[in-house]
Amino acid sequence: MALIQCHLDSRVLDLSTTVAIVLPETDEGRFAAVRTGPEGTCPVLWLLHGLSDDHTIWQRRTSIERYASDRGLAVVMPAVGRSFYTDMAHGLPYWTYLTEELPRALRAMLPLSAEREANFVAGLSMGGYGAFRWALAHPERFAAAASLSGVLDVASAPERLGPEGRPEMETIFGNPDAIAGTDLDLFRLAERLAAWDRPRPALYAWCGTEDPLYADSVAFRDHAKRLGLDLTYEEGPGDHEWACWDRQIQRVLAWLPLR
Repeated sequence: MALIQCHLDSRVLDLSTTVAIVLPETDEGRFAAVRTGPEGTCPVLWLLHGLSDDHTIWQRRTSIERYASDRGLAVVMPAVGRSFYTDMAHGLPYWTYLTEELPRALRAMLPLSAEREANFVAGLSMGGYGAFRWALAHPERFAAAASLSGVLDVASAPERLGPEGRPEMETIFGNPDAIAGTDLDLFRLAERLAAWDRPRPALYAWCGTEDPLYADSVAFRDHAKRLGLDLTYEEGPGDHEWACWDRQIQRVLAWLPLR
C-alpha cells in the first residue's frame, strides 16, 4: 500500500487542507487499479474521523493500511476539524467540501472509482454521523455505509451535552433545537431513503453497550428497522474507545460488498 498526504488548496474552504490517502500498490511499487469500469480504478472507502481527531487518527490508532491491503481498496481520510461534517453556521462549509469538491479533485488526480458500487463510507463517533448522513443524503453515490459508535441522534445532542456543550453546537448547527426534521437529522434522512425507489446503500452500525452514545445507536436501529432499511446492527461490550474501533473496522471491511 502507498500512503499519500495530499494538501489541497480548497476553493470551498478558502484554505489549504490535508487528506490522507492509502492506495493499493503492485509488487513493483506502482499504484494498482482494480478494473471496475472502462478505465482501471480502485474501489474507495471514505473513512471519517471523530470530533477530537484529524485525518491521521485512523493510521495512528489502527492498522487500516494493512487491513485494506489485501482488498485492493483505496482509503481516503479527510480532515474536517470539529465541524460535524456540516456547512457550519459559524465556520467553514465542510459538507460542501467533503461531498462535492474533495471527490472531484481526488478523482482528477488518482485512480479512484466514481461508480456507486465501488464507493463506501464509514466513520466513528462524529464520523459515524458524517458517514450515515453522506450515504442517506446521496444514496446514488454509495453501495454501503458504516457507523461505529456514531452520533446518530444528533437532534438530541443538545440535551445530552448540557449547557457546557451548547456553545459549540450553536457554532456548528446554528440553533441546535431546530435540527429535528431537517437534512441534518439522520432519522429524517432515513425516512427519505425508505421512499427511494432505486438501489439503496447497505448500512452497518455498531456500538459498545457501555458507550455514552449507545442509546443513539439503539434508537436509530429501531427506526431503520421500522422503515425496512437494510441495516446490519451489532453491539457488544465496550466504551467509546479505540480498542473497539480497531476491531470493528476489520469487521466493516469484511462486510463491505466488494466485487
